[in-house]
Amino acid sequence: MSRRLFCEISPLTYAISVRKERGKRHLQKFFSKTKYAKQKAKPLDVLIYKHNSLIRRKLGNVDMRLQENKAVNLSLSAPKVNGIIIRPGEVFSFWSPVGNCTEAKGYKNGLAISNGIPQQAIGGGMCQFTNLIHWLVLHSPLEIIEHHHHDNIDMFPDYGRQVPFGCGTSIVYNYLDYQFKNNTDVYFQLVVYTNETYLCGELRASKPLESSYHIVEEDKHFYKKGDDFYRCNKIYRSVVNKRTGNEIERELIKESNAKVLYDEEFIDKELIR
Repeated sequence: MSRRLFCEISPLTYAISVRKERGKRHLQKFFSKTKYAKQKAKPLDVLIYKHNSLIRRKLGNVDMRLQENKAVNLSLSAPKVNGIIIRPGEVFSFWSPVGNCTEAKGYKNGLAISNGIPQQAIGGGMCQFTNLIHWLVLHSPLEIIEHHHHDNIDMFPDYGRQVPFGCGTSIVYNYLDYQFKNNTDVYFQLVVYTNETYLCGELRASKPLESSYHIVEEDKHFYKKGDDFYRCNKIYRSVVNKRTGNEIERELIKESNAKVLYDEEFIDKELIR
């Protein structure tokens, strides 16, 4: 039997480990010379990409009250990000404007994932927010510099999926962050807000881009190994020159081989190999 990590010994040691990691991240940012995006402005002129993410989803046997609470949590956090300008050379850090999602700030119990297990946590649902931002950023030349996945597990069956499996993010205040950097000479901006149904997002810019960015999913299938099913796909990003229409770059950004944690009846039988 492998030796347990300090954080796995008890709830107390876990809490100590969390405080240590949060403290380390605070110190890193305090002493860092990185310029983090903070300034807000009215929407920039050029729309690069937009996407709406359904807030209330049917996720297996997850209590729908957690979905309602997530709607509250997203409505509290979206205004903190909305309008932020990412200038050339600046880094966007999700936790910098959002901060710790505490009960005192009005956040409620929502769905959170810990060690591959669905749980309840105050402020749960923020992963959907960073999922949306990540999807917008993938359609731009912005450089992703910190990104964590819910790797190797497929926890919920598809329900109106619009974004390919494997494009998600995993965040934990504040030591698992989502960050990207603007290495261009263009000003970019995140415009995000909620309505009754969706978390809405736009990536805007100060001028048009010379290229367009497209996300392509290939080799999507399930297979069975022993008693378990696994979900596979490959996700590529294609960069196309707008003037010529030619593809100038094609990059494999994610290859999934994830164990399915839900019942076989929810797997698309046409995709089983």
